Amino acid sequence: MTWRLMKNNTLFSIGVVICLLWLIISILAPFIVPYDPLEQNLMIRFSKPSAEHWCGADSLGRDIFSRVLVGSRISIGAGIITIIFAALVGMIYGGVAGYAGGRVDEIMMRGSELVQSFPTIILAMIICAALGPSLFNALIAMVIVWWPNYARVMRSMVIQVKTNEYIEASKSLGASNLRIFFKEIIPNSVGSIIVLATVDFGNAVLLFAGLSYLGLGSPPPTPEWGAMVSDGANYFTYWWIATFPGLGILTMSMGANFIGDGMRDFLDPKLRKEL
Repeated sequence: MTWRLMKNNTLFSIGVVICLLWLIISILAPFIVPYDPLEQNLMIRFSKPSAEHWCGADSLGRDIFSRVLVGSRISIGAGIITIIFAALVGMIYGGVAGYAGGRVDEIMMRGSELVQSFPTIILAMIICAALGPSLFNALIAMVIVWWPNYARVMRSMVIQVKTNEYIEASKSLGASNLRIFFKEIIPNSVGSIIVLATVDFGNAVLLFAGLSYLGLGSPPPTPEWGAMVSDGANYFTYWWIATFPGLGILTMSMGANFIGDGMRDFLDPKLRKEL
């Protein structure tokens, strides 16, 4: 599927290249950075991009290029962790609601709608402020505000799948509801969740960057893209401080969206014919 998409969808190919590049960078970052991302050198503070410091230096004389590379580990890692846990919680919650149906379904989905009634960034900010600024608390807040999206998608898929004949056949053979749910329902409903997770990954990176920008994510001096953009906003005339971490956020989220759009088009029967 991936090769066919890359062959027929240019944007998908670009997204794959961008995301793979950033993933490789995030893994190898500690071994390829030219400077210690936490090392301060006030003699070069606010230095412009040069051959020695490709992306310049910040207000404390730290090499921005090194900080952007190392910061990718936190920003990308936060996005991956958020999507994995939000998808797991949403799949189980929405799957149970859709399979049970009736009053159970109504009560459970009203709970998810309650979370969705709040703007995502506002609710995440409230949770982070209540728990206290930290990387762990920011991840908790992001999972809390994100899981209802997966619950609703999973519920709709389960409602469709549970009416199939092979589900009735499993019941007639004496299979328990738990076995049917995990062996039949979940595997046949997970396709849409994967597509949603791919699209949401870029949005998760953006949300985490937003929380860090507001001081609710990784505490200083930890290099993180959103926090670096926030630092650059305080010294707006020195454009390179915010520009390069901002480009990291932009390219990573854009690449993830390209992949998600390509997968969605491929899995849509109407659009698949055009590929």
